[in-house]
Amino acid sequence: MNKILKFPVLFLTAVLWFGCSSDDSEEECMKTITIPQFYYVNGQSYSYNTTQEVTCDTPEPTKAKEIEPPQLEDFSYEVLKFEFTPDTGSNTSRLEFEIELTNPNNYAVSGVPVLTVNVDGLQTTSSFSQNASIPCYEIAANSSCILTYDQEESRDVVIIDSYELVDVHYYIIKND
Repeated sequence: MNKILKFPVLFLTAVLWFGCSSDDSEEECMKTITIPQFYYVNGQSYSYNTTQEVTCDTPEPTKAKEIEPPQLEDFSYEVLKFEFTPDTGSNTSRLEFEIELTNPNNYAVSGVPVLTVNVDGLQTTSSFSQNASIPCYEIAANSSCILTYDQEESRDVVIIDSYELVDVHYYIIKND
């Protein structure tokens, strides 16, 4: 009788042991989710979604999260030309510049260049791309783009005596 009871007990123990084990060779269910994010530069909103691999039971994000503007890694720039004429003689001031923006990475980027300038002693940041003849919204991998700007403004609107470039950043909208 002792043998008869041992077999079912051993069988039940084996079933519980192997049936409920957490075998490391079994992979956990994973999925890739898109995390909606956004940031502001000079009052303009930009989307910057990222992806992340998570377990299958992780809920999908529904609300976009505000983040700091992501900057292009190892970005560099060279000022080829930066000229400000406070009075052109026709009641306008003129700002013209060419700045070479370099993406040394092995991937193309879409983004927006943002300049920090000193205007009559007041430091401000702005993207001049919306009025630039070459806005550099995209820079190919291991390549450069020359941000080209040439605009005149009526001195009836504002009189500016000095305009100096302080710094340039490139904020990423999308990595390709």
